[in-house]
Parts: sequence; structure tokens; C-alpha cells
Amino acid sequence: MLAAFTPATPALTLSELARRAGISLPTAHRRARELLEWGALERDGEGRYRVGLRLWEVASLAPRGLRLREVAMPFLEDLYEVTHENVQLAVREGLELVFVERIAGRQAVPVLTRVGGRFALHATGVGLALLAHAPAEVQEQALSAPMHAYTVKTVTDPERLRSMLAATRRDGYAVSNGQVTTDALSVAAPIREGGDVVAAVSLVVRAEGAQPLALAPLVQAAARGISRSLGPSR
Repeated sequence: MLAAFTPATPALTLSELARRAGISLPTAHRRARELLEWGALERDGEGRYRVGLRLWEVASLAPRGLRLREVAMPFLEDLYEVTHENVQLAVREGLELVFVERIAGRQAVPVLTRVGGRFALHATGVGLALLAHAPAEVQEQALSAPMHAYTVKTVTDPERLRSMLAATRRDGYAVSNGQVTTDALSVAAPIREGGDVVAAVSLVVRAEGAQPLALAPLVQAAARGISRSLGPSR
């Protein structure tokens, strides 16, 4: 039932919940009552169900996200203060990435990402940085799977993407230019813990006039600072 909620459908009636979850209406009613009592669901003024704050409390305890966010925030804030652009922090979950933190620039280019949101690995800067350092079998799965074209610039050709991943490993940073929205460019760098890449940080700016070579050292410095603070793997 909880999986029935999406960014496009944050509020659902009981009938919609039952249909999306593939269960009967009486079963949905019983489970919804239990989830309401626990705090995983809430009801709005129109009687529709929404995700409750209790889930946020539980999710914030996830060790990978909790420690990473605490360690990374000072460096993300420094990166924002230097640039006043969008700053993002993400981890890989299977063949997708999950954004665990984001600082939005007031005058920065609009982005489609949100904290807790998932996205494909092949199109974003953080996704490319994570995929470039993922195990070989994960890379092959991603390269052989269908890839959605978000814009006319989205790279969906496996061989071209393979070359981009190699360049990311060689240069130490990834660039996604107009691949998610045509007006945005992202520069991302990997974050390491004990030698393993565990996350990626990115800066998202307006594509017009952007200078990736000038932005890359700033993002890499933030990534190195977070990596040092994470220390050796535990």
C-alpha cells in the first residue's frame, strides 16, 4: 500500500489505494487503519490518505543515509556558498540512484530531483559518477537495459555511454549536459569510503555559458573532503 504513493499521486482515496495495491477494499480499510494508528499514513481535510511523518522518522535512521548526510552537510553547504547553485548528494540503489540531500539555489536552474527521489543512473551527473565506479556486473546490467531519453541530448547508446564512464574514471568527475533537462548541466564527483565509492556529489547549473572544467575542481574538493571525513570503511 505504501508503494502506491508516488510524487505524482501523493494523496489517494481508499478505493485508489486498494486498486493500486491490488487488494480488496475491506483489506485495504483494515490495513489503512493499522497504518494510521502507527503513523505511517495520515488523512487530509478531504479524507484522502497521505504518507505519514512516522515513515520519515524511520527512514532517517537508515545508516547509509544518516551518517553520510551528517558528514557531508558542511561540505555541501560550503559548495553552495561558493557557487549559489544546486548541490546534490546521492547513493546508488541497484540500477537507480537515490538523492539523500539537496540544497537548492534561489536563482539556480530548476531541477527535477527531490530528497528521497529515485532516478536512472545513465542521465544525471551523480548517476554517471556512481555507475562509472559500480561493479562490472552492475555496469553491464545498466548498459543492456532500456534507457529512457529525457531530452534529445540524453545518451542512450550503450557504447557511447561506456566511453563516458571510462572518461569519468579517467578524469575523476562526470558531466551531464542537457540530459535530464536541456537547460541544465551537472558536474559530479565520486565519494569514497575505505577506497569504495559509496556516494556522489554534484553541482547543477544552467547549461548556457557553463564551464565544466572550472566547476569540476570545486565539486572534486567537496567529494575529497567528504571522503576524508568518512574515513576508512567500517
